[in-house]
Amino acid sequence: MQAFDPENGAEHLVGRPVADVERDLILATLRETGGNRTHAAAMLCISIRTLRNKLSAYASDGYEIPEAGQSAH
Repeated sequence: MQAFDPENGAEHLVGRPVADVERDLILATLRETGGNRTHAAAMLCISIRTLRNKLSAYASDGYEIPEAGQSAH
């Protein structure tokens, strides 16, 4: 996953599928919150149900989902 580079703005996102950008943003936000789904959903302005559904789909696709209580980087 590419980290956001403020010097580069959103240019590094050009050409990437929206679903991939959304997934990377959701997983990065969840890591930042130490796995706290309620906090991550609030930061992303989505419902906790939407977040859980997306995380379930990502897990089915083989992506590692941060567990609640993991320390943020």
